[in-house]
Amino acid sequence: MNEHEHFSTEAEARRERPSQPWSPGEATRQDMLLRYLGAVATAAARHAGSAGQARATEAGETARTVSTSPRPEPPEALLVRDVMDVPAASLREDMPYRDIARLLAREQVGAVPVVDDEDKVVGVVSESDLLAKVAFEVGGHRPGRIGWLRERRLHGKARGETAADLMTSPAVTVMAGATVAEAAWLAALARLKRLPVTDHEGRLVGVVPRNALLQSLIREDTGIRAEVEAKIDACCPPGDRKSVEVSVHDGIVELTGRVPSATMARLVSEVEDIADVVEVKNLLIAA
Repeated sequence: MNEHEHFSTEAEARRERPSQPWSPGEATRQDMLLRYLGAVATAAARHAGSAGQARATEAGETARTVSTSPRPEPPEALLVRDVMDVPAASLREDMPYRDIARLLAREQVGAVPVVDDEDKVVGVVSESDLLAKVAFEVGGHRPGRIGWLRERRLHGKARGETAADLMTSPAVTVMAGATVAEAAWLAALARLKRLPVTDHEGRLVGVVPRNALLQSLIREDTGIRAEVEAKIDACCPPGDRKSVEVSVHDGIVELTGRVPSATMARLVSEVEDIADVVEVKNLLIAA
């Protein structure tokens, strides 16, 4: 290995090694995050497929009008209204920034929606907005002569005194009738921990935390196990079903028993396609 290759190998190793040791619960958190991202990706693919089908239908229709309303979700789809927090803390546009800081501390949240006199969401004030305000007051920070546009905007916002001055507007919101998968995709795109929930008029009706979306999208192991058992009943002949045992832990499915080779391949493939299955440990023996 020459000097250049040796340097490249060391650099790659440094990138792959975490800067700090993982905490005891970090492995579980990473697994939950991967399952969350998988669920979001599935929702995005379904949304893209629906949009593509709608465009194809519209292109093929010439004699009659095609409805442009979105295709309804299946009745079992979990909706935002099922998991949102009610009531939701909010504040008015004229609230001073010190009172906003007290409200965030009291509610133990990192951001609060701003509403007008009709309770319509007009923006969101976050801890980051308040930090910029406090930093401006204490240090008098000024953007450089050739400062980034974002820094200049933040500087201008930090000079404000009320929620209307400090808030990020327009706010990213989700409707109560949206599916949890749609809300999760929106939260992932906007990198938000909490989404204000509105009605059709834009009025605040609740707030949905990102962790509530995560828990709603990831099924418990018991639910995954029930679907695996249904796959076993569908794939295995009646005489072989009792010989297959299944266990599920944190989305990892372990299959043991004795089945014909053809049945084994089909069963493992079917189980791998189940939503929220992280891994399939195939310990089956060919009969």
